[in-house]
Amino acid sequence: AGRSRLQTHTKRATSTGATQSQATEGRRGQARTERATTPHGTARGRRIMKYGIVGASGAVGEEILKVLADKKDELRVTSVHLFASERSAGETVQSDFGVLTIEEFELKKMKQLQVVFLAVSGDFAKEHARAIADAGPIVIDNSSAFRYDASVPLVVPEINGHLCAGSRLIANPNCTTAIAAVALWPLHQQFGINKLIMSTYQAASGAGNPGMEELENQAKDYVHGNALETKVFPYPLLFNVIP
Repeated sequence: AGRSRLQTHTKRATSTGATQSQATEGRRGQARTERATTPHGTARGRRIMKYGIVGASGAVGEEILKVLADKKDELRVTSVHLFASERSAGETVQSDFGVLTIEEFELKKMKQLQVVFLAVSGDFAKEHARAIADAGPIVIDNSSAFRYDASVPLVVPEINGHLCAGSRLIANPNCTTAIAAVALWPLHQQFGINKLIMSTYQAASGAGNPGMEELENQAKDYVHGNALETKVFPYPLLFNVIP
């Protein structure tokens, strides 16, 4: 793969003649009292960026919220809105953005947002992702729903982030692929990688909060000499590696 190129577009402001200069100066006082607006609500040069997390009650949603807090200045986060199923609606989450209340997902609520992260199942993403994007915000889907869809860019920002330009729906690879690609990309650029064999052993967290809770409960049961119960995984995960 060739090196990606970032193109920078610059605008030049020019003035010609004393008449134009005077007219520009005359408008400055008025301009100071007006707000320049865009579809995303820019005011006084600062862009309003409202982020939404659908699937906020799950493990991935919780991590996305932490990342937004860590990078709130870089991402110019104005506010964060949490969404989940009816079962989780009304629950509150303590965060760096204050106490946030989880709302039940509704498509009409997405219109107020600029970026929506989907931390949901592939089926949910297939049903709603394009409709959310059509409503206005940029949608970043963390499921496998669009990873093989040629019309949706599959992005690791450090490698091909430029593909996001012009797309309102963006897919990303799974955790193992994304981490490996970041390390392998500079090696591929320098030497060229023809073949790669990789074996991965994924954690209980790959099954979300239910998987982590099952592993924790098995550890407690083991300490107390109780039988290990399995609901999420087909076999006990404690002290085990399963296919």
